[in-house]
Amino acid sequence: MLDKQNIMNKYKRLLLSLTAVIAIVSCTKIDPEPPVPKPQPAVDTLSALELKIAKMFLVGVPGVGPALTGDMVQLVEKLQVGGIILFEKWGTEVRNVESREQVTQLAANLRKAAAGYNLIIAIDQEGGNVCRLKTQYGYLPTVTAQYIGAANNDDTTALYASRIADMVGGSNITMNCAPCVDVNVNPASPAIGKLGRSFSADPDQVAKIAGVFYDKQSARNVISVYKHFPGHGSALSDTHNGFTDVTSTWKEYELTPYKTLIAAGKCDAIMTAHVFNSNLDAQYPATLSYNIITKMLRVDMKYDGLVMTDDMSMGAITEKWTTDEAIEIAINAGVDMFTMSRGNYTSFRKLIASIAAKVKSGKIPESRINESCERIAKVARKGASK
Repeated sequence: MLDKQNIMNKYKRLLLSLTAVIAIVSCTKIDPEPPVPKPQPAVDTLSALELKIAKMFLVGVPGVGPALTGDMVQLVEKLQVGGIILFEKWGTEVRNVESREQVTQLAANLRKAAAGYNLIIAIDQEGGNVCRLKTQYGYLPTVTAQYIGAANNDDTTALYASRIADMVGGSNITMNCAPCVDVNVNPASPAIGKLGRSFSADPDQVAKIAGVFYDKQSARNVISVYKHFPGHGSALSDTHNGFTDVTSTWKEYELTPYKTLIAAGKCDAIMTAHVFNSNLDAQYPATLSYNIITKMLRVDMKYDGLVMTDDMSMGAITEKWTTDEAIEIAINAGVDMFTMSRGNYTSFRKLIASIAAKVKSGKIPESRINESCERIAKVARKGASK
């Protein structure tokens, strides 16, 4: 009987002990295993150097808006490119122009997106055959440069110069890649004379008419770009398509319009031609030539303003150099700003990173980047005052 009682007592004590243990465990907080963190995407932060390099690009991007596309937002807000160039079409593709109201609002939205800096909005509006803002979009008609030169009338020049200045400036566009100051050396030249893009075979008349265009565009705070240095008017072929050699056709008086306008203080920016002239540079076309851009234009002609390129996707460049190679050579030659008609955020981001690496490695002096940014900012301020 005693043994049985002892067993019962031991059993009760065991049950009490187990109950106490369970109670203690149930009151103890057990931390769960921490969740495995999800990998976070790398933050794409641009360095100060990369932001400066981005200002050296005038880029084309599809989209009629007026709401900005994703690429537009990234190019302007994140990459902070120096400018956006508007095109009517690219082949059969509608690029940026559908109506006067739409262009005006698109340009305004692009400029508004550029918080903290003056974004250049550019267009090619020479008139005549090179005309993005056409009557079908609600703009007034224009005529060719050849028509204006042949008229040889101050009132006619003023009328059409004012008209172009008004349509560009009135559409919130800050830069016109015009007037064309190529001398009409060869009326059959496929990219110039044949299209009526030259004012005259007389370089003094070219300079005089171009000066009126400069005055009218300045009155609307539109940046004028003279093109195509050092002269495309004698060319027998077209740089859009490939290598264009003007060695045997180029005339020194093709420089006269530039010299006259620079001396008069009427020069915002000059666009280079991709033409090759072995008498001026035995290795490179003008866009890539230190001899032509720095020695001739900057030193001999005493020009310290903005130098920008024609479209870097033209055959005269791409058939021999990659974009990356050509831009390195051109920066070292003295170019400030690159016209790039095609691309997107990803491609430009990669290109800018590549150029930054070349600066860090010593292939491109950072002083060249700084000089170019100062010239771009100065010109951009003119357009920003509208």
